[in-house]
Amino acid sequence: MSARDNIFARIRRGLGLPTTPLAEERERALSVINDKPRGPRPSQVWQDPISRFIERCQQLSTTTEVVSDISAIPQAVSNYLNQYNLPRQMVIWPDFSQYNWQEVGITVRVGSAKGDDLVGVTGAFCAIAETATLMLPSGVNTPSTVSLLPETHIALLDKKRIVNYMEDAWALYMAEKGILPRAVNFVSGPSRTADIEQTIIIGAHGPYRVHIILY
Repeated sequence: MSARDNIFARIRRGLGLPTTPLAEERERALSVINDKPRGPRPSQVWQDPISRFIERCQQLSTTTEVVSDISAIPQAVSNYLNQYNLPRQMVIWPDFSQYNWQEVGITVRVGSAKGDDLVGVTGAFCAIAETATLMLPSGVNTPSTVSLLPETHIALLDKKRIVNYMEDAWALYMAEKGILPRAVNFVSGPSRTADIEQTIIIGAHGPYRVHIILY
C-alpha cells in the first residue's frame, strides 16, 4: 500500500468506513460525476475555433505555426530552434519518438524532463479556444515535467482537437477516458507572475517560451 493509500485509509477509518472503497461506492461516485449537469457558460460558439485559438495565443505571447501534416513537424521544430538559437537537444513524450528527428539534426531523449533539459516537446489531449489553453493530463506516456521544467515548451496539437470551452474539454476527456488522471495541467502561454512590485516576470515558475505547432 502506498503512502497515498495509507492516508486515504486513515481518513476512511476515521469516518467509520472500510479502509478500501467498495465497488458500490465507486459506482455511486462515477454516477455523480457522469450525471452532474453542466454549469452555465457563454452562449457564443466560435465557428472557427482554430482561428480563435491562434488569436488568443498571440495575446498571451504564445507563438504558433500551422503545418500541413505530422511529417512536417520535425522541420518546423528545427526552424523554431534555429530562430531562437536554442539547443538541438530535446526531451520528448514517447509518442513522438518515431519522428524523423535525426534527419533535421535534432537529438532527442524520451521520458521525463530533468533540470538541465532546455527544450521539451509534448502533445496535448485537447486545447480550449476561449483561453488558448492546452489540456495536458499526466500519465506514463505524458510526463508533466516535460511541459514544466524546460525553459522552452513546444506543444504539438491536432487542430481537430480544439474545443470552445473548458467544459467541452472535460466532457471530451471523460467521454474518451472515463476515469480521471492523477493530475491535469492547463497551460495558457509562458509562465508569468507579478508578485514582486506588480512587475510582470516571464518564466518565473515555468517555461519562458511556449510554441504550438498545429497539424
